[in-house]
Amino acid sequence: MITSDTSERLIESTRELLWERGYVGTSPKAIQQRAGAGQGSMYHHFSGKPDLALAAIRRTAEEMRGKAEEQFGGPGTALERITAYLRRERDVLKGCPVGRLTQDPDVMADPALRAPVDETFVWLRGRLAEVLAEGVARGELSAALDPGVAAATVVAVLQGGYVLARAADSTAPFEQAVDGVLGLLAAQSTAS
Repeated sequence: MITSDTSERLIESTRELLWERGYVGTSPKAIQQRAGAGQGSMYHHFSGKPDLALAAIRRTAEEMRGKAEEQFGGPGTALERITAYLRRERDVLKGCPVGRLTQDPDVMADPALRAPVDETFVWLRGRLAEVLAEGVARGELSAALDPGVAAATVVAVLQGGYVLARAADSTAPFEQAVDGVLGLLAAQSTAS
């Protein structure tokens, strides 16, 4: 019997494989094997690999936004919330599960697959800008700080930190990048 549990296993298996292997390296057979599902089950729930990949990418993007919002919507100053976001536990050496998709030419060439990736980064920059703007409005951060520019910088540093860490096979470059951007933001703090 085909159940929604099978659909969930297929989506979760695809998410894992996309993160590990990318789109081209994620075959329907590998998805089915990891999910413990047959070909008929896969095609009962999804029209094919692109449809299943889209569901997996959307799920990954939603999860990333949810985890980020836990810190952004939490207590504390703007700088404390951004620090909590940047320092939360991550699998740094595997890279960002959404950011890595930008390096996948097949994902970027398909407007449907690219859309949730772009939407996630637009959301992230926007949400960071909101938190920073709150900090400026509350007098926590300098009025000279441009929240949109600073938000783009934070996202770029975070994604670049993943790249540097993967290249070095060490979390140290990621941690240095986070420390650096937090130092730049702290320099904009009005707290004495």
